[in-house]
Amino acid sequence: MRAPSLFAAALCAGILCAQGAVETVRVISKTVERQLNLPGELQPYLRTDLYAKVTGFVEKVEVDRGSVVSRGTRLVVLSAPELASQLAEAESRVAAVESRKAEAAAKLTAVESTYESLRTASKTPGVVAANDLVLAGKAAEAAKSSVSALADQVKAATAAASAIRDLQGYLIVTAPFDGIVTERNVHPGALVGPGGERATPLLKIEQIARLRLTVAVPEADVGGLVKGARVPFTVAAYPGQVFGGVISRIAHSIDMKTRTMPVEIDVENAGLRLSPGMYPEVRWPVRRPGPSLLVPGSSIVTTTERSFVIRIKDGAAEWVSVTRGAPAGDLVEVYGGLREGDVIVRRGTDELRQGTRVQTISAAH
Repeated sequence: MRAPSLFAAALCAGILCAQGAVETVRVISKTVERQLNLPGELQPYLRTDLYAKVTGFVEKVEVDRGSVVSRGTRLVVLSAPELASQLAEAESRVAAVESRKAEAAAKLTAVESTYESLRTASKTPGVVAANDLVLAGKAAEAAKSSVSALADQVKAATAAASAIRDLQGYLIVTAPFDGIVTERNVHPGALVGPGGERATPLLKIEQIARLRLTVAVPEADVGGLVKGARVPFTVAAYPGQVFGGVISRIAHSIDMKTRTMPVEIDVENAGLRLSPGMYPEVRWPVRRPGPSLLVPGSSIVTTTERSFVIRIKDGAAEWVSVTRGAPAGDLVEVYGGLREGDVIVRRGTDELRQGTRVQTISAAH
C-alpha cells in the first residue's frame, strides 16, 4: 500500500478542515494601544541645599523641619561683627576722600578764577607777564587732574563700601522658592560659612506642591511617547486610589546600561498627600507611531532557525519570516514581509511545506 502523501498527513494532523481545506485568516492593520506597569520615583519639583555665603555665627533659625515657606521668607539670621567693622572703616574712607575732593574742587575754582583774570588782563599789552599766564594755566590743569583723581578714589571707596553692605545682606538667608523645609542642621551659636561641597547645609528646602515622577521607559516602547499625554499611577500608601500626571519632559537619550529612556511626568500635589521618595506603579500607555500588523498567535511558527507565518499566495503555501511583537488582545504584532489583507494559515506548522498546493476556507479571528 502506498504511503500517505504530505497533504494527506497534514489532513490527518488536523491542519486541514474536514473538507480538505486549510483554515485561513487575513492580516489586520490597526493602531495598537496597551498599558505597561512600570516602576517610577517621585521627586520634588525643586530642591536645594542652603549654605551660608559668608562666615558668621547663627543668631536665629526661624524655621524648622516641616515649615511651609514662601519665596523670600526669612529662614536664618547670622551675625558677623567683623563685617560691621569693615563697613565702618570703608564708610570712613569714603567720607575722607569726599572731603579731600571737596577741598580740591574749591582750590580748582580759585585757580581757574585766577587764570581767567590773568587771561583777561593779558589782552592789554604789558599788564601781565606771559610767564605768569602760563604758570596760572598749568596750575588750573593740575587742579583739574587732582579733582578727577579724587573723584575716581571716591568711586572706588564707595564701591568697596557697597560690596561690604552686599556681604551683610547675605547674613539673612531667605527661601529661594515656595516650599517646605525638609532638613535643619544648625542651631543658634553655630559658626557657619562657605565651605564648598564638604560643608553641611544650613537647611534643605523642597517644592512638593508639584512633583516630578521619573519613569524609565524601555527602548522598545519609546516610539509611542506623546508629550502632554496623561498617565495614571498608584502608590502603596493609598491602596485602590489612582493618581495622574502629564508627560512633560523626555530625555531623548537611551541609558546604555538599562536600555531605557528617562521620562518626567509633572504631578500636581496641592494636598501634599504624595511625598518625594515614593515608588509609584505607573500604568504606562504604549501607542505605536503607526498602525501595526496583527495575526493570531497560532499563526506564528517558531523553529530553531526562524519564526514565520504561512501565507497562501496563488493557491500555494509560502513561508514569510516575521518577528514577534507585543500581544494585543487575542492577536500578536508581527514585523516582516507581510501586508494588510494577506491571507495566512490560522494554525501554522512547519509540516505544511513551502510551495504545497492547498485549498482554503476563511475563518474569523
